[in-house]
Amino acid sequence: MAGTTAARAAADRVAAVTDDPAARLNLLRTLYVSGGDAQLPYHRAAHAFMRWQVRRGLLEPLTSTRPGSPWWRAVNARLLRDTAEARALSGSGEAPTSASVRALLDFIAHPSAGRWYRAHNHSIVSAYLEFKELAEGEDRVERFFLNLALVRVLYAHALVAAPRLALGPLAPL
Repeated sequence: MAGTTAARAAADRVAAVTDDPAARLNLLRTLYVSGGDAQLPYHRAAHAFMRWQVRRGLLEPLTSTRPGSPWWRAVNARLLRDTAEARALSGSGEAPTSASVRALLDFIAHPSAGRWYRAHNHSIVSAYLEFKELAEGEDRVERFFLNLALVRVLYAHALVAAPRLALGPLAPL
């Protein structure tokens, strides 16, 4: 890996597992390991959601008899790439290639619920916008579902970051 930037190394790691959903899961697991067998916080949430994507067949190769979703695959790959780059950069002094990687570095250095949601959602929203044309290629039901998933993850973030604002008039309850 000498002479290879963290971004290039991250892209290579993700490319190596792009058509293997089980290997994607394993890569995610390794990215949340924090020295020895210790796990970064929120690894269960990230892993559970990716397992759901695998069960639904969303991450299957596009050449499969039941191809996966181009949009879900691209968004998943972006999240994996950002996380892999941040892990490679952690403590290196090399500059991150995006604000989402910078947010992940902040989470790795100082894990908290707010930082995890900020980092995770920065990657997801960035990918959502980057791959908008792929989302438009999904059928109507899937587009509704991916928008619903995005709203839910952003609302969960709001509950952690600003609960009184997220709950509005129900906050006193």
